[in-house]
Amino acid sequence: PVGNMSAMYLFSRGVLTSGIHRQLVCGSVSLFQIRGKKRWMRAYTYIMAKKLKLEGPPPPKPRSQHPNWDYHAEVQAFSTRLNENFSLELLKTAFVNPCYLQAEQDRRKGLGVDSEATALVLKDNNQLSKSGEGFTKSFISDWCRANFPSLPDEGVESVVGHLASPEVVTYVARNLGLEDLTMSAEFPVPDDVLYSTFMAVIGALQESSGAERARFFLRDFLLTQLIGKDLFDMWTVVDPMGLLVEELTKRNVPLPEPRLIRAAGASTVLPLYFVGLYSDQKLLANGPGETLAGAEEEAARVALRKLYGYTENRRPIDFSPQQQHEQRKLQSASST
Repeated sequence: PVGNMSAMYLFSRGVLTSGIHRQLVCGSVSLFQIRGKKRWMRAYTYIMAKKLKLEGPPPPKPRSQHPNWDYHAEVQAFSTRLNENFSLELLKTAFVNPCYLQAEQDRRKGLGVDSEATALVLKDNNQLSKSGEGFTKSFISDWCRANFPSLPDEGVESVVGHLASPEVVTYVARNLGLEDLTMSAEFPVPDDVLYSTFMAVIGALQESSGAERARFFLRDFLLTQLIGKDLFDMWTVVDPMGLLVEELTKRNVPLPEPRLIRAAGASTVLPLYFVGLYSDQKLLANGPGETLAGAEEEAARVALRKLYGYTENRRPIDFSPQQQHEQRKLQSASST
């Protein structure tokens, strides 16, 4: 029996259903509630999950509608985060899109506000966007011609078109945080609006810090999208062998001769052929393929990459700071 036990003993039991913990210490009884799942939690969670499934997720809200938002401080932080000296007035103008101004004017008209008495003292980014887009495409074109001098005009235009495409530009812009600062009539910000905003930021940087800083900005954030990108993913060549013949003819090199150098599984479902291209008894390139024609085309693409200097083991992009970059230019100029 309990009364015959020693003076102090401890007996503990947890009651899961009611969340009550009973403890007997020296014959005294104390009841207190412990932390755990409540009875109503399961039903509430089920109802909220069902509501989310029926209604869908709530519409996204721009960052400006959340608490603790200071637009001026955010613009300053954006400039500091990129380590660039922007003119704050130009940078704020770069984020103002024409669609936002039109939507704001329509909203004020709907509220019955006099447009002349409370006019919007804002300027859109049309001019900055046009200047930034022209500067960006010109810089990418000059950079391609300087780093890949053998690349023909069609290849340069394809690389410029890829780097200045809305897909690449909006990807870079979103990762830099431009979407939260962009003044747009819609949210999420459409790609065309975000594209023009990024180009306007380039134009604002060019006017604020000069063309050299804008070039370094484009080099650091836009040209890096070429890393891991194949040339013929950007440039569609229908007949690589014909293009190779044209390039070799311009260089007075004998025409290529395709030869089968290796093969495996020719009688199976997945055959593999390696075709080599020889010119003047020298191997230009070789490539694999499931058919002889496919292997020949791949070998021609490999040879074109070598001719244009766009190979996987090419020299990486120079990301040295501005001072070191200028010193290298002076050293190369003095050596020549």
